[in-house]
Amino acid sequence: MKFLLAITPGAGFDPSKWGAVLRSGVDGFLIREPGMEARALLEAARWCQGEAPEVELWVGGRLDVALAAGCGLHAPEAYPEVPEDLVPLSRPMHGEDQLGTRRGCRQLLIAPVFAVPGKGEPWGAARLHRFLDAAPPGPRLLALGGVTPETVGGLKHPRLDGAALIRALWDAPDPRDAVARLREAAPR
Repeated sequence: MKFLLAITPGAGFDPSKWGAVLRSGVDGFLIREPGMEARALLEAARWCQGEAPEVELWVGGRLDVALAAGCGLHAPEAYPEVPEDLVPLSRPMHGEDQLGTRRGCRQLLIAPVFAVPGKGEPWGAARLHRFLDAAPPGPRLLALGGVTPETVGGLKHPRLDGAALIRALWDAPDPRDAVARLREAAPR
């Protein structure tokens, strides 16, 4: 996988767990903590930048924090439009028809690719591949939802840039081992 994005599970800031995931070999880190106040979220973002400056940082749903931290913004589904050049932008993509509405994004998280509790009907590998076959060059495309060493083999496609991970990292006893197993299992 060219790019692995870790997404926090929404359980709050835990320096020990966050540090282990930041140092696991991921390429990006999305802080998705809707319960955190702005100041705490900014402090967590700055902590991440200090711990792993080489890891691309994103903040979910808080433009003010993304601007203050100098990192990317992941704008959830109902988020208002953000001017293209204001901040690096990431968005979710739950259907093929959304591609045209995601102009100016640096990355799109296609979800859910595989079955995930409470996340609706998964795309599945065949639908994902049909979409990727027709996708024009543009933003980084990451598969999200149920991506594990056991499922990653079905994702191989030249237009897919990698995967976004939650449970595969945060539920793993050793996130570094989880990343290594995922990269090893990923088709080249």
